[in-house]
Amino acid sequence: MARANAAYYASGRFGRDFATAPEITQVFGELLGAWARIVWQMLGAPENILLAEAGPGRGVLIADALRAWPAPRVHFIETSPALRAEQARRVPGAVWHEGLATIPPGPLILLANEFLDALPVRQFIRRETGWMERHVAQGAYVELPADYPLPDDPPGSVREVNEAALAFCRQLAARGGIGLFIDYGPAESAAGESVQAIRAGRYADPLTHPGEADITAHVDFAAIRRAVPAQGPVKQNAFLTALGLYQRSDQLAQRHPARALDLRLAVQRLTAPEAMGSLFKVLAVCPAHLPPLPGFA
Repeated sequence: MARANAAYYASGRFGRDFATAPEITQVFGELLGAWARIVWQMLGAPENILLAEAGPGRGVLIADALRAWPAPRVHFIETSPALRAEQARRVPGAVWHEGLATIPPGPLILLANEFLDALPVRQFIRRETGWMERHVAQGAYVELPADYPLPDDPPGSVREVNEAALAFCRQLAARGGIGLFIDYGPAESAAGESVQAIRAGRYADPLTHPGEADITAHVDFAAIRRAVPAQGPVKQNAFLTALGLYQRSDQLAQRHPARALDLRLAVQRLTAPEAMGSLFKVLAVCPAHLPPLPGFA
């Protein structure tokens, strides 16, 4: 999964097979920029604040966020040369990193929309003889005895563990950073298989056409909360509504009547329970001493 996704994003196919929230409406990025600015003020408005994004896609989110908060230095965690070029056009002056470790020390606010779901997961299946871990070899699944502590689920059960996501959140928490993660998955840990692939806008077999499909898995928000201090998760529709999604969209619709219908449809797509509103959750990794952050009260 890791190598296939790296090849997919390196190819510059991002945005062709699916649409993320920042691509749906500029209001999404503007609200996250306003959220980050309020959090910065809650921290005492330090002058050396850093604003970062993990998995920034084409740079649309931060470009919109900077309308609400134009002051901070921007850092991107991105490995794809093709995407870096697009991000540079939208956010001149940004600095790029392979990972979190090279972002300079100092107070940090990090935004990550649909980032954790693209990190590789370990997948286990319970057989009569015990837990087995699925590996991929020559385009097929191979099962080997598992060496990971798992619940005593009935045979046939599947469990997924996203060690890469947990490691990233632990690293962020260790440096005292604040991270806002928006992604899809259940609020509570549960058994089930969620690995899926999207190719040419349709669901595809994750094992076929490596590097040509976006492979993702649901985020285990409860596991992250057990690993690091955090607030949430809350549903995306509740979070965006609390930040003023409807009010800001109405303002834009009044200023640009030709866009009014598109703005209403965008709001519906982001908030409707049957669309992105309930499936997507929002979690803030932050020091335990902080009061409730905007959207988490």
